[in-house]
Amino acid sequence: MNAFCVQMIQFMQEGKTLTFHNRSTEEVLQALGTDREKGLTPQAVASLQEKHGANKLREKKKKSTLQRFIEQFKDVMILILIAAAVVSFVVVCVEQNWGELFEPLLIVLIVILNAVMGVYQEGKAEKALDALQNLSAPHARVIRNGEERVIDAAELVPGDIIKLEAGDFVPADARLLHSVSLKSEESALTGESVPSEKDAEATVEEKAPIGDRTNMVFSGCSITYGTALAVVTATGMDTEMGKIANLLDGEGDAQTPLQKKLADLGKYLGIVALAACAVIFVVGLLNDIPPLEIFMTAVSLAVSAIPEGLPAIVTIVLSIGVQRMVKKNALIRRLPAVETLGGASVICSDKTGTLTQNRMTLTKAYLDGTAGTELIGTNNSEGIRKLLTYGTLCCDGSVVFHGDEEQHIGDPTETAIVLAAYKNGLTKDALNQEYPRLTGIPFDSDRKLMTTVNRINGKNIVIVKGAFDMMAPRCVAGNIERAREMTDRMSADALRVLAVAYKEIDRVPEVPTSEELENGLTFMGLVGMIDPPRPEARDAVAVCRRAGIKPVMITGDHVVTASAIAKELGILQEGDRAITGAELDAMTDSELDAQVEHISVYARVSPENKIRIVKAWQRKGQVVSMTGDGVNDAPALKAADIGCAMGITGTDVAKGAADMTLTDDNFATIVDAVREGRGIYANIKKVVGFLLGTNIGEVITVFAAMLLWHKTPLLSMQLLWINLVTDSLPAIALGMEAVEPDIMDRKPKPKNEGIFANGLGVRVVLQGCMFALLTLVGFWIGWGGNEANLAQGQTMAFMVLALSQIVQAYNMRSEHSLFKIGPFGNRKLNLASLASLALVAVVLFTPVGIAFGLVILPWQMYLIALGLILVPLVVMELCKLFGVIKHRH
Repeated sequence: MNAFCVQMIQFMQEGKTLTFHNRSTEEVLQALGTDREKGLTPQAVASLQEKHGANKLREKKKKSTLQRFIEQFKDVMILILIAAAVVSFVVVCVEQNWGELFEPLLIVLIVILNAVMGVYQEGKAEKALDALQNLSAPHARVIRNGEERVIDAAELVPGDIIKLEAGDFVPADARLLHSVSLKSEESALTGESVPSEKDAEATVEEKAPIGDRTNMVFSGCSITYGTALAVVTATGMDTEMGKIANLLDGEGDAQTPLQKKLADLGKYLGIVALAACAVIFVVGLLNDIPPLEIFMTAVSLAVSAIPEGLPAIVTIVLSIGVQRMVKKNALIRRLPAVETLGGASVICSDKTGTLTQNRMTLTKAYLDGTAGTELIGTNNSEGIRKLLTYGTLCCDGSVVFHGDEEQHIGDPTETAIVLAAYKNGLTKDALNQEYPRLTGIPFDSDRKLMTTVNRINGKNIVIVKGAFDMMAPRCVAGNIERAREMTDRMSADALRVLAVAYKEIDRVPEVPTSEELENGLTFMGLVGMIDPPRPEARDAVAVCRRAGIKPVMITGDHVVTASAIAKELGILQEGDRAITGAELDAMTDSELDAQVEHISVYARVSPENKIRIVKAWQRKGQVVSMTGDGVNDAPALKAADIGCAMGITGTDVAKGAADMTLTDDNFATIVDAVREGRGIYANIKKVVGFLLGTNIGEVITVFAAMLLWHKTPLLSMQLLWINLVTDSLPAIALGMEAVEPDIMDRKPKPKNEGIFANGLGVRVVLQGCMFALLTLVGFWIGWGGNEANLAQGQTMAFMVLALSQIVQAYNMRSEHSLFKIGPFGNRKLNLASLASLALVAVVLFTPVGIAFGLVILPWQMYLIALGLILVPLVVMELCKLFGVIKHRH
């Protein structure tokens, strides 16, 4: 029995809970049965995973299929309809008029079919959203069996050795083994807004509250500064966050702004429909139509006409669109971002890894006191090898080899230095063992420096690595002017340049500070690495220009390097400016507002600069997308209309603050996402236009017929069947229409543009009038004022209204001619239309039609109906041809 089990049994016998914050690191490691250097073995991991389960909090219980089915009947109008059907059924039974039995049973059956369809749609949307959550699951850097690897955080078990650095979410409760200037943001757990300082060597009392356990980090919190090595002590529901998880309010099913607007619109249309139905009911009563019949017709019309399912269909369209975006490496974290994406007018992008390939390769190095640069190879000069040694010692990144395959873990600029040293026979592990790190100051984007103190040949050597501009004022020895000249020369060749400096100190400070360690330095040399532009980035920038989107480069690099790459990509054009963060700091907000439209490159910027850039563009009424990867980028990502985090190099904090994560860190992916966002928004407009146009047509048809002829052209079950046939399958299929090829040739939609802008609202009403007119003509042709032909007229009205709506689904596919884009290009719409046609045909041409009050028509009537059904196609094509329906440029 291992030490962990012995101690656990002992503590259980004493009625205590095993604690870790009041024990030494050796005791903790022993209790957990793990090794500081090697971590857990695969066998131990498998055993512990079986015992503790996945490292996840218990999810909010999902609604069962039965619950979702019952919720389909919560609408008041549907309940009234069912009640009316029940009353009708009772009347039939009392009067023993069995010929009328079919109508109430059929109404209930159709309502149930609609409910089943609703459950299916909701289930499909839920599965899509679940898949997105799984894709955005957090990861952890863990040491197992002596190897460092990146795994899903859900796979962690107590005893795992994990590495943490600024920007990481803490994946599980853990006891610190080693820490450097560590700070953790724990407001989610303790309520403290200021990050807590952490220290692996701190002594903590057993009964200390969570906020005072400075040698522990907790699941759900984030690292804001520093680095650490820690051992996992609790996972899943055993963590401190897990213990209070049941007390936390579950996040509601938030609707997007568009869904809320459509839900409100549905209410207003509902009021209009109910008013119309009330008039229909009164007119019917005054004209001796049986009260129950006209009441059920009126209520059925209300159920069919009120687009209560519109927000749900929009959710499905959004979810399907988001799934499509995932395949193109854009992971949407929040559905409202999809709506915003379509209107993006400015894309502010980092250079490294987004516009460039992020395959940093160290190509040149300059040693202070030498004549020029030296190419990096496998056998460099002694001076360059020393420069690479110092650079590697001042890196947190590492390169792990699995046979011939190399895995870069950490910042690409650091792994480039580590790999260059490795090629010269200087492995990072061996260097760290020979020259151990004593303390240090982690990199942050304000200082643009990283510092370590290493024991080298019996001396305490401070090594500082970072941007030359920040390093130069801190150096007191070395030819700085020559180094500045070499920096400019290397930057002009589009190299990213880092400087390395050092000094010797007598004692290692207990609390290292920048003032103490990062001044009085001796300049050592420069390393230059190439990060070539992505081949697809130039084309993506060209697409942006064509789409009316302004691309802006934001980088921490030298302004010369940034400008060279920006010109190559087409971002920096004639008349555009490139400025530094220092120049931006010197500007007032009004000066920035006056110049922001002409600035295409920002170099040497801080995270605070990013927020100013975002807000300046927003003051111009633009929709701004901003990329970021660091913990300090989170405020800018939140401030932007669309925050884009890097999926590969991005920190957990950045991903948590962003609306979208680029799983390939590629600028072209942002442009593709905007394209998809525009396509999704266009499809939603098509669905809304289709559903509202057809529903308005149904209301006007029945309303006008009752006023003109005091006859109902459609019975209750006919209306409900049309609703079932046309309001679900074709609408969803229309929402899955492929993105139109010319969608990026249009300007972005204005920020506050409504969904009914550009004449869509007027067109919806006119199309509703068209459907009503065609249906009324069909009804009159079939009826002809002859009471004996009323069923014939209703059959014509039913056929014309149902099938013309299916034709309209094709008309709504594009603002271009249907024959130009290919009439049957949407396979899913073809299948949905065939299914709808089959459902209509079943009630038109089989004995089932008797139950619906339908009759077989003379063959001439079918030809007339076909002509009326195709009228919407002719009308819409003429409108498109003569510019009545225009697509925006």
